[in-house]
Amino acid sequence: MTFLTTIFNRAVTFSVLTGAVALSPVLTATAQAQTLNGAGATFPAPLYERYAREVKKKHPELKVNYQSIGSGGGIRQTIAGTVDFGASDAAMKDDEMAKVKNGVILVPTAGGAVSVVYNLPGVNKLRLSRKTLPEIFSGQITKWDDAKIKADNPGVNLPNQPIKFAVRADGSGTTFIFTNHLSSISGYFKGRIGANTAPKWTLPNVLKGKGNPGVAALVARTPGSIGYVEYDYATKNNLKSAEVQNKKGEFVAPSLQAANAALSTVTFPNNYRVFVGDPGQGYPIVGLTWMMVYKQYPTPAKAEAVKKWINWVLKDGQQFNDDLNYTKIPGDVVNRVLQTVNSTVK
Repeated sequence: MTFLTTIFNRAVTFSVLTGAVALSPVLTATAQAQTLNGAGATFPAPLYERYAREVKKKHPELKVNYQSIGSGGGIRQTIAGTVDFGASDAAMKDDEMAKVKNGVILVPTAGGAVSVVYNLPGVNKLRLSRKTLPEIFSGQITKWDDAKIKADNPGVNLPNQPIKFAVRADGSGTTFIFTNHLSSISGYFKGRIGANTAPKWTLPNVLKGKGNPGVAALVARTPGSIGYVEYDYATKNNLKSAEVQNKKGEFVAPSLQAANAALSTVTFPNNYRVFVGDPGQGYPIVGLTWMMVYKQYPTPAKAEAVKKWINWVLKDGQQFNDDLNYTKIPGDVVNRVLQTVNSTVK
């Protein structure tokens, strides 16, 4: 009986120890694992979704969720404190930043072009001058065979039909980039519509889509339409993009190379906030996009996870920008941003 009792006690002891050994890695992994929830701009959504997949290869303990709800939503959620990081193509204004109780840092992650996309059967090449484009989107030009559009496109058979406009239904950084450019080249557009994430369009035949995907879908299925989407959405949806006239007078199609040329002369101030209205070269409708991170997080573990994420995005993640037609952030700017994040986020 004593022998059996001894065997039983040893078995129980072994079982408990084995369980402890088996559980300890799980407990350790659980303690180290962190989930970051971000939300905001649809402009960089394909890139951020790629980042979220790739970061796990280096940091398997880090899970990143991103919801593309528009830049306006990203700013609102950042102010409300309901996300771990926000995202916007329209850099937060001073009054918006002042509402963030835990402080906020603007982290530039990429740049890119906004394509003017159109659906005109039989018209495979469309040029829009610096005078014509803002007149179309301010409602001064409402038909495709208007004399000004015809002057930009000699020999092109433009249809005698009304222009249908596809714009964003939500607050949008893509809209800000687009309207900021048009405001920079047209006093009439600036006074009537202005640079805004959610402008009041004074246009006939307006169709509204949610996010870049919504506008792309509207243009794809609506003959006679014109709209604006981030360049990657235009290419992935096989939409035709207009050639747009830049400050030099050149008609330029959107491309990664042309966007890089436009953004090559951008100077980043200490708060990293830049508004690119009318660049001197390249494709003229370009902008930057930012993640917004807090200066203060509820726990040291969360702060460390955010810093780990931002460091990966600006070091390892930039290699994926070219793949998805986004420009990279210059190395000297990356170093400055990381110094700010690593020394400030707590």
